[in-house]
Amino acid sequence: MLKLENVRCGYNDTEVIKGVSLEVKMGEKICIIGPNGCGKTTLLKAIAGLIKCEGEVYLSGIPISKMKRSEIASKIAILRQNETIYFSYTIYDTVMLGRYLHIKGGIFGGPSNADRDYVMDCLERVGLADIKDRQINTLSGGQLQRVYLAKALAQEPSLILLDEPTNHLDLRFQIELIEYLKQWAKKDGRSVIGVLHDINLAMHFADKILLLSDGQISMYGDSMNFMDGEMLEKIYHMDIKGYMQKSLKMWGDNT
Repeated sequence: MLKLENVRCGYNDTEVIKGVSLEVKMGEKICIIGPNGCGKTTLLKAIAGLIKCEGEVYLSGIPISKMKRSEIASKIAILRQNETIYFSYTIYDTVMLGRYLHIKGGIFGGPSNADRDYVMDCLERVGLADIKDRQINTLSGGQLQRVYLAKALAQEPSLILLDEPTNHLDLRFQIELIEYLKQWAKKDGRSVIGVLHDINLAMHFADKILLLSDGQISMYGDSMNFMDGEMLEKIYHMDIKGYMQKSLKMWGDNT
């Protein structure tokens, strides 16, 4: 489904991603972890075609560099860590923006009953259906994050890119979000690539984990292969095993 071949990219002549090659199969859930500044968000931007790269990113065998933005948006949804609010739309209207590729006439066309039903389903999934008419500039950080997740889901993409999707969410909503995304990925071979800072959360969610360090892949494989924590301890400079035991207990106490 997704293939990266020797991808290199960065900002202002500074190389951040340094030759990353990766294949993601249909239905796989991948978590990218690594210390701050290692290039996690930049790698997501490269996958989404938001920054120019050397090498190539292929989506279903087609180079993203050859695709129109509308084509990419029909297949990839990205939920950024920080979204900018330009207008005070309602929650419902914001999520409906994710449907514009499916609406006849695009963003200026009128949504069908099917579009409206789909948006309501997305809002129910993230627990915001009962406040759908509230203005988004009145929401908490956690509520706003869930609005933008619903908007991403409304695109009906085959791949969702998530940049710290659990930021601003309490533990209950973290668990609900991860469980929902796991179920979402099972349908029709959909895939998710997410940047997560919580290692236990990543292992709970992912089929595979990619450990990024200084713009390069330090380790990539099945999530269970990361349990010993030796590579993680070298990169994070902390007692990973102790952290994982403490975090797992916290998860157990709240499920």
